[in-house]
Amino acid sequence: MPDAPRHLVALVGPTASGKTAVALALARRLPLEVISADSRQVRAAMRIGTAAPSAEELAAVPHHLVAIVAPDAPWSLADWLAAARAAIAEVWARGRLPLVVGGTGQYVWALLEGWDVPAVEADWGARATLEGYAAEHGAPALHARLAARDPASAARIDPANVRRVVRAIEIVEATGAPVPPLAPRDPGFTSAVVGLRWPRAESHRRADARVAAMFAGGLIEETRALVAARGRGYPALDSIGYSEALAVIDGTLTVEQAIARTRTETHRLIRMQANWFRTDDPRIAWVDGADMEAAVAALEAAARPPLP
Repeated sequence: MPDAPRHLVALVGPTASGKTAVALALARRLPLEVISADSRQVRAAMRIGTAAPSAEELAAVPHHLVAIVAPDAPWSLADWLAAARAAIAEVWARGRLPLVVGGTGQYVWALLEGWDVPAVEADWGARATLEGYAAEHGAPALHARLAARDPASAARIDPANVRRVVRAIEIVEATGAPVPPLAPRDPGFTSAVVGLRWPRAESHRRADARVAAMFAGGLIEETRALVAARGRGYPALDSIGYSEALAVIDGTLTVEQAIARTRTETHRLIRMQANWFRTDDPRIAWVDGADMEAAVAALEAAARPPLP
């Protein structure tokens, strides 16, 4: 339907907020396809630790950008944007609604704000060297190296965020130019954002239950299989849940300690997600996560393109 409006809806919220269940409920009312905005669910063979949609959920509604890249393969924001934009164009061509679902705020806003992200491939050797430098000399010392090459980027990036500092240095060294600011621009479509909101204590309770279910459901075995198939030393294995499961395999944590640590790290993730999806952000229509009908109704209203 080439004359149909280029419009999409995003459903956001912290981990374990019930986004998948709401998306499936909406799919019973509207012709839609899900575009996953989750930086970990893109990884194949990492279903349990990323809380990826089940086989039944994937069969119920078409999903894009789930389990599309190997656990140890390079993957960047630029890669996700390219894949997401291509998938969204295909969904529009079928006359259906793209529903962007996820808690990775950088992915969501990069798409909706039309960020122009440099497509610089990861250099794992250089990254290891830079991360080693930060470990030996401290994160501020690595940040100072970025400031000497690209003061504007250094001013935008928290010195404690070693991964972002490393990525910025990687881009500067690959392009010979400063990292372009990720300024909003016209993405070429209209959009609306709905967020699922929970009281912090309830959000933590739901996340804790999910962590317990992951370990009970085979996270340690999934991690052991990843190591057997791919080895170690790639970033996906450092992510929440997998690093703790790996410690159990190595004998440095008990299962109970790993669960407790994973819960703590997940709470920290929820706080970080809240920085991307602020409750006072006027771009987001927040609804009570416990009210499924209200959430679906808000998404139905958001699915209507704005009047010209």
